Amino acid sequence: MTNNFHFDYIIIGNGLAGLQLALKMVSDSFFKDKNIALIDPLEKNTNDKTWSFWEKEPSKWNHISYKSWKSATVHTSKKTIHLQLAPYTYKTIRSIDFYTNAKTELLKYNNISFIKDTVISIPEADGVTVETTKNIYTALHVFDSRLPEKFLKKTTNHITLIQHFKGYIIKTETESFNENNFTMMDYRLKDGEQTTFTYVLPFSKNEALIEFTYFTEDLVNDKVYDDYIKRYIKDYLKINKYSILEIEKGQIPMTNFPFDTFNTKHITKIGAGGGWVKASTGYSFKHTEKKVTKIIDNLKVNKIPSSNLFNNKYKFYDTVFLKVLKDENHKGEWIFQQFYDKNTIQTMFKFLDEDSNFFEELKIMRSLFSWSFIKAFFKTL
Repeated sequence: MTNNFHFDYIIIGNGLAGLQLALKMVSDSFFKDKNIALIDPLEKNTNDKTWSFWEKEPSKWNHISYKSWKSATVHTSKKTIHLQLAPYTYKTIRSIDFYTNAKTELLKYNNISFIKDTVISIPEADGVTVETTKNIYTALHVFDSRLPEKFLKKTTNHITLIQHFKGYIIKTETESFNENNFTMMDYRLKDGEQTTFTYVLPFSKNEALIEFTYFTEDLVNDKVYDDYIKRYIKDYLKINKYSILEIEKGQIPMTNFPFDTFNTKHITKIGAGGGWVKASTGYSFKHTEKKVTKIIDNLKVNKIPSSNLFNNKYKFYDTVFLKVLKDENHKGEWIFQQFYDKNTIQTMFKFLDEDSNFFEELKIMRSLFSWSFIKAFFKTL
């Protein structure tokens, strides 16, 4: 732990991106003589979210994974689709386990400093200055996870939907769940002509997360989520007696806003503030891991850290998808039914991981061939 006010790298935000970046730095001998500070106003000692993702083995996250699954189900109003995920495994990590593990690991290193404070501004000149409520720090480079003010003010014409949700972790009196299979999307219960679905993660035969999710422009009040969750539990899961152990709420931006244009020579936007959340799905865990790896590679060869962080091809695909959902929000059920009915889950995971090849992408595009996508394609061009 250093008491200096100058650091080689300052990371603003001890969330997923900030902590993954710091962990990657300390695991590489290139950074052993670099002083690194992490600044956040919060202790990160509560379970404020759950991250779910798919990956192949081996994995460095198995020791903190709360639960994993090898099979999934997608329900629509027209059919049920059963998915065998191998060679992938779907996993969930509780944020408190991630925070605790990351902080424990990072505190082993003398070149890491945790600073509990709020950042006010980061003026940039030859280097960069970080002004907080308590002190002024300098750094060679700053990694900033805060959302750009321009995005928060919504003063642009870019497409922005919100993945917003509320979930209950419930415990039942009788064995009610197949703990080896999770429900990726269930469209049978919907809020009008909007893209809404229920997501079910069974942690055991008696315990599960039941989450009602929207992909829409507008939010709803708490009672709306509650009514749909309770209705799903009663009418679809056929459960009458249960206790609520935890409640989870969240909002994830799904947008083609150009976050990467806010990267500079000395400041790199990371996490949600850097556009690292997959615009078409809201998934972030594995995308963060890949982008952190790219940043480390860039730093080691003296490139600007944000160099080649994004693939414009996938930005285009995401924008087409967002355009359809914005103009015809009711199409969500049809889109995801086509995704998982006309393509293998392995192909879909590769596509969403941005690792697909041209022929796989062509097959996916053919499965979504419709006038809605044709219009969105040319509008995006």
